[in-house]
Amino acid sequence: MNSMDREVLTAVDGWLDAGFACQLVTVVQTWGSSPRQQGAMMAIRGDGMVVGSVSGGCIEDDLIERARGTGFSALPELLTYGIEAADAHRFGLPCGGTIALVCEPMSAASGIKDMLLRLAQNQLVARSLALASGRVEISQAAPGQDLDLRDGVLTNTFGPRWRLLIIGAGPLSQFLAQVATGLDYHVIVCDPREEYRAGWNVPGVDVVHAMPDDLVLSLKLDHRSAVVALTHDPKLDDLALMEALRSDAFYVGAIGSRLNTARRRERLLQFDVSTAQLARLHAPIGLHIGSKTPPEIAISILAQLTAVRHGIGVAQKQD
Repeated sequence: MNSMDREVLTAVDGWLDAGFACQLVTVVQTWGSSPRQQGAMMAIRGDGMVVGSVSGGCIEDDLIERARGTGFSALPELLTYGIEAADAHRFGLPCGGTIALVCEPMSAASGIKDMLLRLAQNQLVARSLALASGRVEISQAAPGQDLDLRDGVLTNTFGPRWRLLIIGAGPLSQFLAQVATGLDYHVIVCDPREEYRAGWNVPGVDVVHAMPDDLVLSLKLDHRSAVVALTHDPKLDDLALMEALRSDAFYVGAIGSRLNTARRRERLLQFDVSTAQLARLHAPIGLHIGSKTPPEIAISILAQLTAVRHGIGVAQKQD
């Protein structure tokens, strides 16, 4: 779940508490080229205030005019924009682009407060909306469950923030943490060495004094977690990597040359890491972009991590 989704849901919760009428709009299907992806959301208040986005702007303008003019429907509505060429031109959709939206009037029965509480507890949440009645059910979601609209029921999945655990608090870690927080990761930096932690100055990042392998176990890494080892110290990196490779983390990477990486792989096999588990290790870490400086290496690491997160196969760095 990204920061914009949380912002939209938090706005709805606040507006309802303040007594405002409001509506949640969700992109449920797209065809051809479309400005926003399936699952994108925005909230519209009765006076036209908007948080979030479902297109490049023109569809939002039409939805705002609906809210100010005829007001919100009593039940959810399914709207489609862009089927006709004239509509596509009017609403700024790319050639051939079509977008379907569910517009849902919100109330205390919409379950937003319950969802926000569950999300704050790092739960993966499914929200099901019956279009015919407006009835909402909140439940635990299954990993990998996506937005689905069938038989008149819209089910959307909301999860906690993606987590990135960085082993080591050196200069590269600081650049990596800066960019990762901009990508809305919850970043945790682990380093038992006081001389490295003392110089840390990236706001919004949790810096932990612990042995990395102990922290990996305590965090109970799931499919929304990534681990990057950056200390160059086998005593810190290897044990953490061993535990991370046995976890459900979607990405595990380690910095190092090809020679050092080969030696690390041999050591990990001696730690009873299986061949299949070891195959999950991204090392040398990052994409091959000719990076040499810490900021560039940080970009190459996060580019690879992002590709893996989206299920895209990428070549590893070759240094």
